[in-house]
Amino acid sequence: MEWTGARYADGPTAQVRIRVAAPPVAVWQVVSDVESMAEMSSELQSVRWTDPTAEPGVGATFIGSSRHPAMGEWSTTSHVVEWTPLKSFAWAVEDVDSPSATWRFTLHDDGDETLLTQWVRMGPGRSGLSAAIDAMPDKEQKIVFVRMREFEANMTATLDQIKDRAELLARGADRHAPGATTTPEARS
Repeated sequence: MEWTGARYADGPTAQVRIRVAAPPVAVWQVVSDVESMAEMSSELQSVRWTDPTAEPGVGATFIGSSRHPAMGEWSTTSHVVEWTPLKSFAWAVEDVDSPSATWRFTLHDDGDETLLTQWVRMGPGRSGLSAAIDAMPDKEQKIVFVRMREFEANMTATLDQIKDRAELLARGADRHAPGATTTPEARS
């Protein structure tokens, strides 16, 4: 990520893309399993749907608990604002009308592969970063830049994990497809 000089009120964004050698159905299975996301993140520690009996979709909520060496531990409630199976999943953190961040996964079907994008926009609502900016307003641009670089690095690591899991799922599905042959080695 290059220096942008963005301030928090600018709503800075970061985006990472990866090509996954799996169809959208396998990628969606991983992306839409929010409770497993903590297994793929160094910052996110746990996630749970607030109503585990409800179908995921627009309006559903989940609670995420995170930890950061400089910011400590915190939990947030996220609201699903976009849910189009096999295409996109987005959520607003805390307040739907003025979220502290908005996150989105977008899947693009590319034949036997999927182009997966993860995107985030900071703000416009206050977040844990707001306290640091309030304490050091002259360093706001640097604080925002460092956090956006962290987002980008974390998203890159998460997408790598999603890719691995989705490709493994797709290979497993291929072994069980009609007409597929399964060797004894593949069963073990």
